[in-house]
Amino acid sequence: MMKVRLLILMSVFIIPAFMYANNPKVYFIEPTDGSEVARTFKVKFGLENFGVAPAGYDAPNTGHHHLLVDTAITDFTLPIPADANHIHFGKGQTEATITLESGAHELTLVLGNFAHIPHPTPIVSETITVLVK
Repeated sequence: MMKVRLLILMSVFIIPAFMYANNPKVYFIEPTDGSEVARTFKVKFGLENFGVAPAGYDAPNTGHHHLLVDTAITDFTLPIPADANHIHFGKGQTEATITLESGAHELTLVLGNFAHIPHPTPIVSETITVLVK
């Protein structure tokens, strides 16, 4: 019985703290903040101290990318919507070619778990702005 209690204690308190001890970080490799880009351009995602896994694959310390375009997440306990402003990369992609209308656009990366829900300690990039020609 003592072993069961210890395992429960570890899973509730110690493992989640250890999971984020390495300070996971998601960021844009390209484009960079302030870049001028064509209507169709490549976006490359960077990730440190965490792994990439496709949606539906529940592995510890992993997730998949979501690109937010001109929007923000207001409730980190719900699945990230799938629409033109919330682009899912559920196959585990780390880059994509996207097309946006001309003008300034804000881009943010959010790592989601196997069910498209942000992690308990959300892993979110800095928001960058691109100017689409």
